[in-house]
Order: sequence, then C-alpha cells, then structure tokens
Amino acid sequence: MDAARPLPQYLIQRFHGWRATTYQDNKAWFRRLAASGQHPRAMVISCCDSRVHVTSIFGADEGEFFIHRNVANLVPPYSPDGTYHGTSAAVEYAVTSLGVAHIVVLGHSNCGGVKGCHDMCMGHAPALEEKTSFVGRWMDILRPGFERVRDLPDADRPRALEKEAVLVSLENLMSFPFVKDAVTDDRLTLHGLWNDTGEGTLEHYDPLRGFVAV
Repeated sequence: MDAARPLPQYLIQRFHGWRATTYQDNKAWFRRLAASGQHPRAMVISCCDSRVHVTSIFGADEGEFFIHRNVANLVPPYSPDGTYHGTSAAVEYAVTSLGVAHIVVLGHSNCGGVKGCHDMCMGHAPALEEKTSFVGRWMDILRPGFERVRDLPDADRPRALEKEAVLVSLENLMSFPFVKDAVTDDRLTLHGLWNDTGEGTLEHYDPLRGFVAV
C-alpha cells in the first residue's frame, strides 16, 4: 500500500516563499555549498522536540552545523554489533569523514523523552517497559543517569535528569574509539549544553562547576 500523499498546501506555500526570498537573495551561496560539499565546523546532537531550534539559537547559516536529532539528544554506547545505529552512524560520519572540530550535545527543559525515562524508572510507565516499545528501549540509555539522581527531591529530579541526558551522552561519546582518539589528539572537543526553552537561557557543562550559565 502506498502511504505517501501530496504535500500539505501550507508547506508548499512556505517553500515558494523561501525560494522567492531567502534562496533568491543568496543563490550564489547555495550553489557554492552544493558544488563544494559541506564543511561544518561542529556537529550538534539535539532532541527531536519541535521547540528546540538549533540554528535559531546560534544564528547559524546553511552549511555551518552538522545536526543530528533524536529522542532526548542521547548517544548510545559504542556497540559495533552489525545492526541499525542511526546516531552512531552520524557520529562516525561527522568525526571520520567531515572532521568536525566540535561535538555539542544540547539538552533542553521539559523534555518528553526524559520524562518518559523518569516515569519508566519510577515504575509509572509500564508501556515503556515492554520490549516492543522503541521509546522505552531507547530511553534505557539514560538509566545510569537516573541512578545518579534517584535520591533527589521529586521536584528537582526531572530537570536533573535532563542534564544527565547530556552527561550520559558525553560519556558514551568517549566510548567510540575514533572519538576518543580525536579528543586525545586535540582534533576534537566535546561540549554539553542545556537550554531552558521557556526562559531562553543556555547553560554549559563545566567539569569543575557543573552546569553554569553562558
């Protein structure tokens, strides 16, 4: 059965508006990018959440960031088992083919994926415990982070777990041999950020001070 349908009209209208303005005003730049290939300085791993707009936050142009989005901005541990690994493939390509200088893991407030992990680990989301739950099995990556914040007050635990999602991802990135080698050789730096989407603030992770405002 063919599930594809025509594009909604509002998206078509937005495309024509973009092509008549942004593209036409920068046609030479777009053609240069197309001809010369991409040479992004940084990879950003962010959440699928529609409220997190990486290019807007940093005022980035086309070709500047190699962006990978997934549920809760998680990076799994290095596991070359011959199965499907979208995030690991993106990391591998960014580091070994594109040679990015930075990898930024960007977490955010009110993350639904992190909330799901929190509820699952607290025993309040039995559906996520099912082996058939793609979300639940993906959020298993964050279980070590939950253990580190388990004893916090109920009101503080969810936000702390959002920041643990960033830290777990940074830890797992270092389990990739090509990432570790690039970091050791000073060809790559890793960065952890957390964005409060409602307040418009940004915090970065400092190993000595924790998350601090930028």
